[in-house]
Amino acid sequence: MATIQLDERKMEAAVLGGAVLGGGGGGWIEDGLQLGRLALAVGHPRLVTLDELADDATIVTVSLVGAPAAPDKYVKPVHYLRVLELLAERMGRAIDGIITNENGASTTINGWFQSAVTGIPVVDAPCNGRAHPTGSMGSMNLSERPDYVSVQAAAGGRSGHYLELAVSGPLDKVSSIIRTVSVSAGGMVAVARNPVPASYVSENGAPGAIQHAIQVGEVLLAHEGEKAIDAVASMLGGSVIAAGEVTGFQLETTGGFDVGRVIVGGCELTFWNEYMTAEIDGKRLATFPDLIMTFDAKSGRPLVSAAVATGQNVAVLVVPKENLRLGATMRNKRLIQPIEGIIGKPVLPYVFGDKGNEEATGDVSETNADGLRNA
Repeated sequence: MATIQLDERKMEAAVLGGAVLGGGGGGWIEDGLQLGRLALAVGHPRLVTLDELADDATIVTVSLVGAPAAPDKYVKPVHYLRVLELLAERMGRAIDGIITNENGASTTINGWFQSAVTGIPVVDAPCNGRAHPTGSMGSMNLSERPDYVSVQAAAGGRSGHYLELAVSGPLDKVSSIIRTVSVSAGGMVAVARNPVPASYVSENGAPGAIQHAIQVGEVLLAHEGEKAIDAVASMLGGSVIAAGEVTGFQLETTGGFDVGRVIVGGCELTFWNEYMTAEIDGKRLATFPDLIMTFDAKSGRPLVSAAVATGQNVAVLVVPKENLRLGATMRNKRLIQPIEGIIGKPVLPYVFGDKGNEEATGDVSETNADGLRNA
């Protein structure tokens, strides 16, 4: 396939569609639009498909790590470029392609600014086709490879609190260090991480998920109000399970995450950055990685979890996970399990059922094992 031409309309669609697929997380819509416009103003970001790269091309993931609601967060475009420099220096080789960690309002266009400035293409193969809370969930099951050495770079924070670093080691430990740095930098940092060959991304990522977000966004842009919500539900094969006034909202920013609960129209939602569960009268209707998303009921505009407030009129959309483009980590029981301790509700039985033991280590590809040892 040819390079996908990006313009203002596609950028706006990517941000709005990404907001829907973010499932409550994935950054703020206005941040995504601002960065997208900047990318288009400074150059020509390139979005390519995996088949345009050699199997051994080096691809790295770019992301934001932290809590969207953190009041002191400070990440600027220069930080996105700095982390690529730090990572390339640490790796000792060039970067051939950039992928985003997930779909979200701002995360869907992760890498567009860097591509516009550096010429490195963005590859339409995110680690995951929806947003997720932890770095390991956006690492394509590299956490299951004991021989893999994770290399990550982070930068962010205001003057006096600015932090940057490049670090390597076991993925879980390095991801924990980056999360701690995000807290110390004010709540969020730009990150570049985890070099892998393109063939590994093909097996463990979510090819086509950026174009999927653009398609969702185009549906939103073509409709208004309730019709927009209904059109998105129809496209994704989901349903609106509740609508009405938000009568309860709790949010706590802790450990670099937004954690809380929303009550709307008799429906209880829990979130850990992203919405994790949806229940009515104690009956579970959706569980992460199913998509659960809130919309402003009047405008039809997506509302991330941190933007919800008591008294708003919202609609709640749920989409079965089978209708999403998900990376390999969404089948990994070990990575899903921590959700239960955060939200205080059972998750694994609803996600894995009787297959829980079979899915304990996820779907780990053996492709290019040698290429990963020294990545």
